[in-house]
Amino acid sequence: MPRSANLIGMIVSATLAALSGCGGGGGPVGATGSEVNGVLARALMGETEFPGAADGKIAFASDRDRTYKWHFQVYVMNADGSAPTKLTSAHAYALSPCWSPDGRRIAFSQCRSMRANDQICVMNADGSGQTRLTHNTYYDEDPSWSPDGGRIAFTSNRNGSWQIYAMNADGTGPTRLTHDSYLHGRPRWSPDGRRIAFDGSRDGNWQLYVMNADGSARNRLTNDRAMDFSPSWSPDGSRLAFVSTRSGNPQIYVMNADGSGQTRLTKNSLKDYGPCWSPDGSRIAFERNDARNWEVYVMNADGSGQAQLTHSQGGHSQEPAWWVPH
Repeated sequence: MPRSANLIGMIVSATLAALSGCGGGGGPVGATGSEVNGVLARALMGETEFPGAADGKIAFASDRDRTYKWHFQVYVMNADGSAPTKLTSAHAYALSPCWSPDGRRIAFSQCRSMRANDQICVMNADGSGQTRLTHNTYYDEDPSWSPDGGRIAFTSNRNGSWQIYAMNADGTGPTRLTHDSYLHGRPRWSPDGRRIAFDGSRDGNWQLYVMNADGSARNRLTNDRAMDFSPSWSPDGSRLAFVSTRSGNPQIYVMNADGSGQTRLTKNSLKDYGPCWSPDGSRIAFERNDARNWEVYVMNADGSGQAQLTHSQGGHSQEPAWWVPH
């Protein structure tokens, strides 16, 4: 499902503000200043370690600074929720962070203004070097880095409907992978780089699919009257976490990579979205909406041990992306 379907609606309904373009923020804004940012940058590059570093980093989107309502920016924190640090600070919203495989860069979607269109950008892991990769008048969203770091898959409506594309990591060579009039979204590269999972409305409802990395051999994984969306591969490629409304409200499920063994992990009356596996496969981060705000949570891969990681003080935090130094 394109992110526009579940986020843009909230953003457009909020205060419309004049905002500037991609990369205008000049770098990260740390909670305790530039020295903390330097330590964070060195930790992300594997040069130093501090509490929480062993479990890696989680990038996420948040409007916690409340500059504008729904004014999301990209942050990074330790995997235990400590040391949240703001990476983008341009007068635009930034969403959907995705780590490069080596952890040195983060791709994300950014919009120039509430009336403008999203484009794919990339930055260093400390927030520096923000660069726009796509340049057009349509929406480009939901970047997903290939395991070898050479390609980025994304969703775009540049040809009139939401389709899956892939481009080189420098923004060159965009190639359309899906070719029909239906809606597609949230492409996620398999750990071996051979396949891409995504969601689509091809069969009349949002369901999960997988295809080869070149767009061939599409296969439907779920077949449910409810909506199934937001796939996330386990690190070994054997399972997919996803979101389904089959219980009445969005909850996190998991299944085998061939679509079998579908199992519900979260069981509550709230709304759970955006699952993301830890790199060792033992835990899953996700976002939860309790009707007041969105926060990032983590749980064991079997659904137990659910714990809140972010505390956004009246704001919202969502779209977690996990990376661990190798």
